[in-house]
Order: sequence, then C-alpha cells, then structure tokens
Amino acid sequence: MSETTEVATAADGELFHVRWIMPEGFFELPTEAEDIEELADKLIDLAKEIQPRSTPEMQYLWAAMVGSTYDELVDAGVQYAGFVVTEVDDARCTANVSIALADLPDEARFSPVEGTVRALRALGRGDVEELSLPCGPAVSWIGSRRAAVDGSLTPSGEEEPFWSSFINVQVPLSNGTVVVLEMSTPTMEGWDVFSSMFAGVCRSLQLFDATGSPVDSKGRPVEIAEAAE
Repeated sequence: MSETTEVATAADGELFHVRWIMPEGFFELPTEAEDIEELADKLIDLAKEIQPRSTPEMQYLWAAMVGSTYDELVDAGVQYAGFVVTEVDDARCTANVSIALADLPDEARFSPVEGTVRALRALGRGDVEELSLPCGPAVSWIGSRRAAVDGSLTPSGEEEPFWSSFINVQVPLSNGTVVVLEMSTPTMEGWDVFSSMFAGVCRSLQLFDATGSPVDSKGRPVEIAEAAE
C-alpha cells in the first residue's frame, strides 16, 4: 500500500508542509533515535525484517553498514530515506530514495531555478535540465557517482568501490528552502523501473501553507484538484 509522508519547513518565517507518496515495497530507514544504541537496535530490527533467513552476523553487518552512512544523511538534511529490493528481468535490483531539506544558496535567491541549474552544470557531472512539476518549477540532475564500502564491512577486508546512477530533483521554495529528492541505484538492470517509479514520487509532491491550504512552490494558492494531480 502506498504511504503519504509529510515534513515541514519554516525558513524565513514562511511555513510549508511538504507531502509526497511513496509506493509500496519500500523499507524506511529510521531517522529518529534518542541515542546511538537506540538507532542500532532499530537498524538490527529492520535487518531482521529484511533478511529473516540471514545469520545474526549478516544482519549485524548490514545494520553496521547502513549505520555508517548516518552522518552523511544528517549533514544532507535528509528527512526520509528508504530503499526497495526487487527483481527485474530475473536480476536482483535495489534502489534508494531520499527526501531532504536544504538551504538555497544566497547566490541563487533571486533566480532559484536558474541559479541551481548554473551551479549543478558547473560541477560538470551529469545532465542538468529544468522541469515542471505540479507543485512548481524544479531542476533535474542525472548522473553517476563512485562510492566505496569500508573494508571492515566487506568479506575481503579491503575497501571495495562501486558505482551508482542517480536522479536528483531539486524544488526551490519561496522561503529559501530547497526540497531535494533523489533516487540512486547500483543495479542498472532496474534503471527504467526505478526511474519511472521515482518520477511518480516527484509528481506526487504537494505543498501546503500553515493553514493547510494547497500552494505552489512560490507560496501562491492553487486549486485542490491541481495540487492532487
């Protein structure tokens, strides 16, 4: 069953409620915990749910590997992080989806979309284009990046590099916040399936003001039917 998720951002005194719909099949990573021990317990419980037939050692290693990325999630302002595992043409494929809130750079305040396009194109990595979502204008960035699994978490004991492809969509809001949605996958066999799924997540993005009325990314009222498209 699909699930609607919501976060709020109140930068510059202007409140936006941000909602989106995640399709069924996604496992959500815990984003709130009192301390590292509680986070570890939640990750191990999730490992048991995902890998019920694995040994406790394998479940622990999975939880440790995921836990090692949490500093990056916090630094990136991630509000939601989830993943799905499925088979595409008999190949086992996985994808990660995250939703983050970030501050719009000062240099992009006067022309948020154009400024974001310039900044991403200056990186010289991937294709950057403007796009239109039901909630307002956005920027898409499609590319690939190299990452590495720490040697303490690999069978060989050596750091093992891997490549993942991603779609990053950024929606600037009038309060100086950017909603950043990203899908990444190391299994290109599932790219078409995952990119289509992610497009649906992006189109489901809805914005509401402090009174619960639907608005666009500039804070202007919109019809309810339009906001639900």
